[in-house]
Amino acid sequence: MFELPPLPYDHAALEPVISRATMHLHHDKHHKKYVETLNKLLADAAPSSLEDVVREAFADDKSRKLFNNAAQAWNHTFFWNAMSPRRQSLEGSLVQAVARDFGGVEALKAAFVKEGAAHFGSGWVWLAAEGETLKVLSTHDAEDLLIHRGLTPLLVCDLWEHAYYLDHKNDREGFLNAWFDGLPNWSFAESQYAAARGEGRAWIHPAPVEPPGGTAALGARSN
Repeated sequence: MFELPPLPYDHAALEPVISRATMHLHHDKHHKKYVETLNKLLADAAPSSLEDVVREAFADDKSRKLFNNAAQAWNHTFFWNAMSPRRQSLEGSLVQAVARDFGGVEALKAAFVKEGAAHFGSGWVWLAAEGETLKVLSTHDAEDLLIHRGLTPLLVCDLWEHAYYLDHKNDREGFLNAWFDGLPNWSFAESQYAAARGEGRAWIHPAPVEPPGGTAALGARSN
């Protein structure tokens, strides 16, 4: 079974962009519910990784509910890691890549905010790498980049209303501007970019753990 990963910082650490109240709602309610539903849908299965669950469920049209909950569990954990309570600046190879592919940080911000603000409905806006090339793109609902061969996510921002409505109401563009200015974990993005270029391993979700009492207990819990 998969566990809800703890936040890598305090619930209030991302204020004023994201409030303590939003983080309690988002992590402790929404993310937790995705993980709980995921475990129920897996029943007595024993997956080796959440990445495998996402990809295999996406390939099976009959497993859409499993895909949605598995992908949302993965997306949220990645999202928490893609943010930092300490404002960071771009460093290393990302600086040159951003200048080459976007014309600089401000141009990247403009592309990121424009993509996210224009996205219709719920979803996610990503900074991704295809090899050395950087791209900004958005995905609908639970869709993530695990199902897009060749793309490595560097950063992501949640576009579902529960991610920002308490703090920014219906001003998604204002939220995205504030988010990009203060919260990206650029050191995490740099590590992901290195992995995209074949230098090290990309981030993976914490592995499932055996429940107390072993697999028999998991089967009993699912019945």
